[in-house]
Amino acid sequence: MNFPRRLEAELLDQLPADDPRAVRSRRDLKRVNAWMRNASGVAAMLRRYAGGRQPRTILDLGCGDGAFMLAVARRLAPHWRGVSVILLDRQNIVTSATRASFSALQWQAEAVSADVFDYLSGAKPGSVDAITANLFLHHFTDEQLTPLFARAAELACLVAACEPRRSKFVIEVSRMLWAAGCNDVTVHDAIASARAGFTGNELSALWPRRDEWRLHERPAALFSHCFAAWRPLAADNGGPAR
Repeated sequence: MNFPRRLEAELLDQLPADDPRAVRSRRDLKRVNAWMRNASGVAAMLRRYAGGRQPRTILDLGCGDGAFMLAVARRLAPHWRGVSVILLDRQNIVTSATRASFSALQWQAEAVSADVFDYLSGAKPGSVDAITANLFLHHFTDEQLTPLFARAAELACLVAACEPRRSKFVIEVSRMLWAAGCNDVTVHDAIASARAGFTGNELSALWPRRDEWRLHERPAALFSHCFAAWRPLAADNGGPAR
């Protein structure tokens, strides 16, 4: 049974980066991401919808500590070399060890501290080839996502995102994360994320209605909801046209 999105503040966004509960929650999130298989999902969408074009620059929105994008890079590095990644978040908590791990893959990582709307409004069209997001879009209302998507469509040729699936099942599983050793911040935020997540074609409905774009939106694994938007090459007839 579907129910309306409900946004509420998440604790991790309010805690200082060095707060012990925040540090523990970020550690929990690495396990949660592994269970959700979002890194595999985003990597697969990037490869599938890039149309044989290797992105030169990928912008990751709401990157956190960069661990998620590093997991994506590890899946793509055997196929794509010399990619630059912009790790965008309000706080810069990307460690030198994470940057070194990108370098070991022959990828270059740059951490940028900025508000996502400020950054997108100041970016030049064509400055990035692909935009990714993981457990990030659900923080915004539909009214906020509409201009965010409009700007993303001006900047990049490919957008790939994995978000929480909004369902009673996901909410109930989120309540039980304490049993897997997750702390109170992680449990609270997982429930809030599930209530604010997506289902059906809700993200597609917010994308600018331009003939050159193709969209794909679907549930993934048990807990995720994935969305991709891309401008295909002329010879590419795959995917649902909009």
